[in-house]
Amino acid sequence: MGTIYGDWLKQQREAAGLTQQELAERAIMTRSHIAHIEAGRRVPSNEDAQRLDRALDTGNVLSSFLPQEDAATADYFEAVRVLEQQAVMIREFALAYFPGILQTERYARVILGSAFPPVSEEECDRRVVTRLERAKILENPVIPTVWVLLDEVVLRRPVGSADIMAEQIMHIVLLAESGRIRVHVMPFAVGLHPLMQSMLTLMWFEDQPPLAYTEGERMGKLHDSPSVVHELQSRYDLALSDALPLKESLALLRATAKDYGHDD
Repeated sequence: MGTIYGDWLKQQREAAGLTQQELAERAIMTRSHIAHIEAGRRVPSNEDAQRLDRALDTGNVLSSFLPQEDAATADYFEAVRVLEQQAVMIREFALAYFPGILQTERYARVILGSAFPPVSEEECDRRVVTRLERAKILENPVIPTVWVLLDEVVLRRPVGSADIMAEQIMHIVLLAESGRIRVHVMPFAVGLHPLMQSMLTLMWFEDQPPLAYTEGERMGKLHDSPSVVHELQSRYDLALSDALPLKESLALLRATAKDYGHDD
């Protein structure tokens, strides 16, 4: 849907005889934001769409053309995957699985191989490669800054063998101890917390407004509305305030890996 919307916006802009920079100035947006929308990498918020309609004198055509709230995960996740590569800061909350950008190959293969309806071995291989490609953003030693908040259930529910779990947990530990990521665990003892309904990814950019992505069973949503993104950021901050500090989180991760059979 993002690409279709972007094509439509480009047609309207060119019909009005405007460059991306000229439209950006009229709509009080950045040129790069316009470029990302036209390329299908971003879906504008309602506020942005309304500004674009006013700038292009298109009534409410662009705002009414926005994707509906119940759009499926697949319609948004390709844009999320691209945006991950552009982010300068990413904050993840994991409710069931370790976040995709932090998964080891064996852990990812178990997750992706358990899809229903089942997928072929070739399709599983393709998905694993795609997931590992996402993790390459961590090869840059500085950008993006990555914070990870893990519900304790992510550590306790075995995925695959004990060896796979130990390897996955130690992968997180080594990334955190090297300073590449920051990790915190939300312990069971906290009980209810503000992020229990779904996983959450928050992303910040150099030249675009921040956004959020939430995902549940067969449902995902890319949030671009400033008020919604701010609310989700606040929920993350509240949950983080109840999580274990970094040092204690690393100790728990190491102890859990040891329980799975990891030998220091």
